[in-house]
Amino acid sequence: MILNRQRKMRVAVGPLETFLERVKAETREKDAELTVCLVSDAEMAQLNQKFRRKRGPTDVLSFPAKERRKADSDGARFLGDIAIAPETARRYAQRDGRKLGDELRILILHGALHLLGYDHETDHGQMDRIEKKLRRRLGLT
Repeated sequence: MILNRQRKMRVAVGPLETFLERVKAETREKDAELTVCLVSDAEMAQLNQKFRRKRGPTDVLSFPAKERRKADSDGARFLGDIAIAPETARRYAQRDGRKLGDELRILILHGALHLLGYDHETDHGQMDRIEKKLRRRLGLT
């Protein structure tokens, strides 16, 4: 599920929902559930300060569910939540010569990998290798 809680940037949510389903299929988590919330830079800055003790907005934050591996009565597992700041994503997309839609897809993939337990800061490149492989499969550069 993708929620758009920001109003500064126009974002087509439908294509992102479709992409999220593709990410879940590619990661063999088709029945898993997660929420992507598009937030303002101001809200992202608050989240970044509260949870990472870093000032200012960032492009994406992931919040894994406490009991990630537990399934509900339908067999679906809730992986957690991803917050994405489209304003910051747009700046990064412009810097890297990408379209905003592609940048948002990259951030959804990146956040989902974090919810699956990968951590590029501590895993000696494992997450980066998996993310690059999945980007190719999903048509992202």
